[in-house]
Order: sequence, then C-alpha cells, then structure tokens
Amino acid sequence: MSFTEAQLSAWLAAFIWPLIRISALVASAPVFSSKQTPIHFRIGFALILTWILMPLVPVPQNVEVFSPEAMLIVAQQVLIGLAMGFVLHLVMAAIVFGGQVIAYSMGLGFASMVDPQNGVQVPVLSQFYLIMATLMFLLLDGHLILVELLARSFHTFPIAVDGISRNNLADIVGWGSQMFSGGLLMGLPVMAALLLVNLGMGVVTRASPQLNIFAVGFPVAILIGFVLIWITLPNVMGNFGELLDDGFALIERLLGIAR
Repeated sequence: MSFTEAQLSAWLAAFIWPLIRISALVASAPVFSSKQTPIHFRIGFALILTWILMPLVPVPQNVEVFSPEAMLIVAQQVLIGLAMGFVLHLVMAAIVFGGQVIAYSMGLGFASMVDPQNGVQVPVLSQFYLIMATLMFLLLDGHLILVELLARSFHTFPIAVDGISRNNLADIVGWGSQMFSGGLLMGLPVMAALLLVNLGMGVVTRASPQLNIFAVGFPVAILIGFVLIWITLPNVMGNFGELLDDGFALIERLLGIAR
C-alpha cells in the first residue's frame, strides 16, 4: 500500500479542522468546561465526537494543512466554537449574578465558595442556583441540543476562511446585557421583599432604640430570605429556562440555522 502526500494531507485535514471547532466548544461550553469535569474526559469526548461527525463534515480539498490559508481556517474554527460556548456561559453567569444580588441583600455575601464553572469565589447562594441551573440544563437536554447545533453548523458555516464576522461578534457583545437584566429579574422579587424587611427593621429601631438591631435584624433577614428563595425558586428556574432558550436562539442566528 502506498499513499501520496496529498492523500495524507486530505485525511489529516478531515480530522484536524473539525476537531479544532469541537475542542473549542468543549473547552468553553458549560458543564463540559467545568473544573469538576476531568481533562481526559474532555479530550476523549472531543476525539469521539470528531470521529462520529467526520463523515458528515464537508472539508475543502484544495487547501493544504500546513499553509497560511489553513491558519486562517483554524482561527475561524476556534472562533466559532468559542462563540457558541461563550453565549451559554453568559446564560450561566446570569443566574450566578442573580444569586449574588440576593445573597448581598440577605447578608450572606461573606459566605463564599469556589464556582466550579469559572474557578472564582461566589456566594454560597450563587453556588446553589448554579447547581440547580446545571441540573436543569441537563434535564432539558441542553448538552444534546448543543451537540446538534454543532453538527448543523458544519453545513451552515462550512470549514473555510470565512465564518464569524464582526457583526456576529457585535451581536454577542450586545446580548451580554441579557446577563445583567436576566440576573436582576431573577433576584428582583427577593430583593424587593428584603428591602421592605430592612425598612421595617429601621422603623423598629427608631421606635425602640434599646433593641439591638444587629442581633435581631440579621437572623430575621436571613430567615425571611430563605423562605422567599424557596417560594420563588420555580419562577427563577422558569426565567433561567427562557434565558437558555434565548441563548440557543442567538447561537442559531449566529450560525444561520433555521428552526
């Protein structure tokens, strides 16, 4: 058996270029990029997914793997994969932001843990919301939808020099405001109720100066905050589901995929 250099280059390109886009997505998407996910699992998942999708991916035949044009193609594959994962990261960041707003209103801002998604310290309440959002993401088959969009992206955005444009990047930056508005919407009911509690505590303090507001106010605010979290949790998860659907819709618009 003998193989020409052109054949070897074509076989290598058919595997390497899809692998780069898939690896960029795995490295940036929620759940897959979590600190709790072992690195060898991420590598193995990217290799297996590439092997499965390889026969379905159209690859340019007239571009050598080691050429200046190939470097531009590699950059585009990385950009497409990172853009898809970054949009979903904004969705996860919204619920973390909502948890931070509620925690600071309750007086739990000092209780922090390490966020497994980003490796930074966030309030414990944000950690709780993030765990619930991750479970809901998996329950709604968000990981499967993401893999489906990835497979379809190879046909709407084939492997080529052209791909993500400046307008697409501007859309992603503009959609970043949804992270703050969505997080604030999730935490607003609890914030408003705790604001009334704090106003009531202020009135009680003025009426009875002998009362130690620090000994009474903090436990009451935390207790009422936990009750409000339990009451509003279904609505918070519902808002997260809507924001997740908007994130997938943005990815479809970026990739030119019709629903």
